[in-house]
Amino acid sequence: MDNRIRIKKKDGRLFQMRIAGLAFRNGHVLVHRATHEAFWTFPGGRAEIGETSQQTLVREMMEELGVAATVGPLLWTVENFFFYEGRQCHEFGMYYRMELPDSFPFHDADIIHRVRDGASDLEFKWTRATKAGLTALDIPPYFIAEHIETLPETPQHIVWHDGDLDTK
Repeated sequence: MDNRIRIKKKDGRLFQMRIAGLAFRNGHVLVHRATHEAFWTFPGGRAEIGETSQQTLVREMMEELGVAATVGPLLWTVENFFFYEGRQCHEFGMYYRMELPDSFPFHDADIIHRVRDGASDLEFKWTRATKAGLTALDIPPYFIAEHIETLPETPQHIVWHDGDLDTK
């Protein structure tokens, strides 16, 4: 049974809850993408019914990276409105700082991990944790690039419209 928090409307609109983590090492932040997509994002996944957001992040990192992540402070809650694959999407996102074990590989340029996740092949790499580093890779939601060098000290709530969407 699928317990993911996701609602698909007949008109094509989609709502989902996504939890992501920002892991830092040597001035870099971990990012990933599905190999069929041009953009990158922060590792995480869809929350499941009955699971806390922290449990979601730990589960997703174990499934995708094979390591136990330590969930740190909540950085942002985001009401994210965007188009994806021709569909209007509304995503409630929670972005945490997280720590990965020192044994998790680091390289400042190469893909360091690959995994099959459902129907997608994912690849992970470290990129410079700077506005320029995130902007060069096309990493939504785009407001994070503006704040990556000075993370919030307390959780921030953001309403983010990716482009000109009608969210009525």
